[in-house]
Amino acid sequence: MTSTPAWLDREQWPWPARSCAVPSGRLHYIDVGEGPLVVLVHGTPTWGFEWRHVIAALSRTHRVVVPDHLGFGLSDRPADADYRPEAHAERFAAFMAQVAGADPVSLVVHDFGGPIALPWALAHPDRLRALTVINSWLWSFEDDPVMRRRAAMIDGALGRLLYRHANASLRLIMPSAYGDRRRLTRAIHQQYLAVFPDADGRERVLFTLARALRGSGAFYADLWARRGRLAGIPLSIVWGMRDSAFGPAILERWCAAFPEATVTRLADAGHWPHEERPEEVIAALQQFSTTHDA
Repeated sequence: MTSTPAWLDREQWPWPARSCAVPSGRLHYIDVGEGPLVVLVHGTPTWGFEWRHVIAALSRTHRVVVPDHLGFGLSDRPADADYRPEAHAERFAAFMAQVAGADPVSLVVHDFGGPIALPWALAHPDRLRALTVINSWLWSFEDDPVMRRRAAMIDGALGRLLYRHANASLRLIMPSAYGDRRRLTRAIHQQYLAVFPDADGRERVLFTLARALRGSGAFYADLWARRGRLAGIPLSIVWGMRDSAFGPAILERWCAAFPEATVTRLADAGHWPHEERPEEVIAALQQFSTTHDA
């Protein structure tokens, strides 16, 4: 974190690096713009780079903070750290205490960013100005046969080998979860692939989260049991409908739990709608923030 990696595309990621100490290491983050605070939280197997279009747009009118989870992006990757979502959630809470202070927060979460950041939201609903969920979840998959079967396929010796040696998360799963694979250009893909060149890192960080789809069920169930603490918080849901990882059934569960939510369905986008259809995602976020920034 003391120098810029040679692979980083500074044209697309021009913002100055910052870092803060959390349990087990230091997190890289960016903090740009002025105005109401927005925190963008990435999932796996990506890093803050996935938010670059949103950062460029929102930082004109907001203070935008984007951390990289430990082991991801430009953050530290200690060999002895815990990379399960429970540990990531503890580190995110420590990060928020240092960087966000007591300011009201608009929180935007994607993928594993939900289970990682929403524990903080459930503990601090008084701090939430608004919440946006993008292709994420907040519950155990134990009662979802499709997701349970997928998690079981990953959680084994074959899954470990595929993650470790074939870089399955980035080379197989990520492209397949795009609505239009042409949107994942070679140059963009390289900004994610370059973070995990080594088998040990892929197993330690990415495979641990893949196994956690099933292994951290009790953690997710506890979050779901406390979802009532989000009642009354303005909630926006932005969903890529061609997501092969998180299908429409997961969106509908959100809608059933939070019927007052504002929902934006992007018919031709997949798991990363802010990569595939950034203009539409930005428009939805700006419209939502205009209503709830006061």
